[in-house]
Order: sequence, then C-alpha cells, then structure tokens
Amino acid sequence: MTHWDPMTVATTPLHLAARVEDAVQNLRQRWGRGRGLVPTIVPFTGYGGTGYGGTGWVRVLGRVVLRRPPDPGTPSDEFTPIRGWRSFTSVHVPNVEVQVSSGRSRRSIRADRGGVLDARIEVRLAPGWQRIRLSIEGGETVEAPVFIVDDDVDFGLVSDIDDTVMVTALPRPFLAAWNTFVLDEHARTPVAGMAVLYERLTVAHPGLPVIYLSTGAWNVVPTLARFLGRNLYPRGTLLLTDWGPTHDRWFRSGPDHKRTNLERLALEFPRVRWLLVGDDGQHDPSIYADFEAAHPQNVAAVAIRQLTTGQAVLAGGRSEGAPHPGSAPWIYAPDGAGLSARLTELGLLQKEPG
Repeated sequence: MTHWDPMTVATTPLHLAARVEDAVQNLRQRWGRGRGLVPTIVPFTGYGGTGYGGTGWVRVLGRVVLRRPPDPGTPSDEFTPIRGWRSFTSVHVPNVEVQVSSGRSRRSIRADRGGVLDARIEVRLAPGWQRIRLSIEGGETVEAPVFIVDDDVDFGLVSDIDDTVMVTALPRPFLAAWNTFVLDEHARTPVAGMAVLYERLTVAHPGLPVIYLSTGAWNVVPTLARFLGRNLYPRGTLLLTDWGPTHDRWFRSGPDHKRTNLERLALEFPRVRWLLVGDDGQHDPSIYADFEAAHPQNVAAVAIRQLTTGQAVLAGGRSEGAPHPGSAPWIYAPDGAGLSARLTELGLLQKEPG
C-alpha cells in the first residue's frame, strides 16, 4: 500500500499575507499568555486502519489554542451553544510539540503554523471506536476519539456539509458571515431526511467509515460536531481546512482541499468504495466526477442533493452538470428520503419494513 506523505515544511519564503498573519498571531499569543491563558489541545475525531495485515495507523486531528485553565470539576461544554465568532477569536499556538499515546505506544507530532494537528502515526488498534491520548508539556492530557476501519470493510461514506446535511447558503458573503460568526448550532437547519439516510447506511454497512468533508474552517469543528450530534447524524471525522493565507497565496482553495482529501482516502483505503454525497450548488459534482475518473474502483455511487430554487440562488447558482465518466451510478433528489429511495433501488440500502 502506498502511504500518504505527511505535511512537509515549505522551503519557499512565506507569502507577505502569511507573514503579516503570523506577526499578528504572535502579538495575540503574547497578550493571551499575559492574561493567564495556557496552551490547550482541542481534540478532533480522527480515523485509522489496521494496515490490511501490516502495521496499523491513525490520522491524528486536533488544534492547539490558548484557553483559560478550567476550574476543577467544571463540566464538559461539549453541548453548550457557542456562537461562531467565539471560535474565530481563539488564539492558536503554532509549531508546538504534542505527545500521542495509546497503550504502551508513544509518538511525537507537531502542530502547524495554524496550530492544527494533522499527522499520521503508526499504532495498532482494534477496529471500531477507540481513544488515543494527546498531551503537551505543562498542559492537561486529553482524549481524542478515532474510528479504526477493519480490513474487511469495503464501503464508506463521504459527505459534504453545507447545503448537503445543513442549510447554510454559504457562498453568499453576507449570509456566510452571519452563519459563521453569529449563529450557533441551534439556529442552523438540517436537511430533511439526511440524518435518517446516514443512520440507515451505518446499519446496512457495519463498520462503515463516515467522513464529513467541508471547505469550512477548523475553528468551527466543535460547533459543527454539536450540530451533527444534536440532529442525530452518525459520528464521523470532520475534515475541514484553515482559512486565510498559505505560504504561497492569499487564500486557500476549497475545491483543492476536497480533491486532496479524496485522493488521500483512495490511497489510505484502496479496498473501500465510497458513496460520495454532495449538492448541486457549484463544485461537488465536478469534484466527484474528477475523482471517479481517476479512481473508478473507489466509487460505489454519487448522490447529489438538489437545491431548491431559492437555495440555488443564494448558493450562486447550480452546477452546469458534470460528465459521468465511470460506471458508478449517479442519483439525484431534493432530500434524504428521495436519495434513500434511489439507494434502495441500487441495492446499497435495505428496504424499510412495512
């Protein structure tokens, strides 16, 4: 199996915008530490594999930020409503070393310049839901959930978030800012029938890996995770990106982020055929068509949620329709019930009793 090459440190000079961003973050970090804030790991849900008979591995995900030390006995705020702007005012801690441990295994990884942890380590864990421990010097140890995909699993789910499982009208600048920085997860609307569809998929395909792939920022992972949990979507890994400048450009490319992670999944799980779920409000059909053309053996089907006329207008229009170069079926419906019926016809779902 070909392993995904982990992030490498860029050797080219940083873009001007990145240098300005780093300078501002350094000032904010010094100010935060002066107020008594301490580096804290925010763990995200990761995934891994058993190595198909070889060495097992885990993709560790999380972020290191400055936070006030919690009072002893303070309950978890996992389901406390938090407005989006609070996530964006957190101060990240770049380049900090983090220890990852599981049983007797111990590895060291490092956060990137945005404080994001995204590293692959070799560790053998049993299939299913497991936990690993993350720690930094002088900080508390936290646990991160990881889903380990069994060797025998050959079907998985990759789902977009915005306008696929949650109505957001994200591309329109004003509404994007409102949804991201002002509203909390209680004010976001789930797409009808999608949670039921995804739950049926987990029942029909035991051991199903669930990946939520979005162009949203890592900052809002806790908010999105609470939204998914409150609306009964199955647990899974959120693969988001880091807004702002990179080492060589002003802004990151959302479509490139999706393409890169799909390629990675194909390399990490060569036996898995993915159900790719998105919407017709711009890029998903063309991204999925490109992936199917490059990896036809890794696509079980493509399911596209059709936006209403009003949602399509707010989303900047519909996709023009991508060619379907492979043999995988493409299905379309306005909600989860319609997609569920089509997937049942394809034999990817069992018929509901009654």
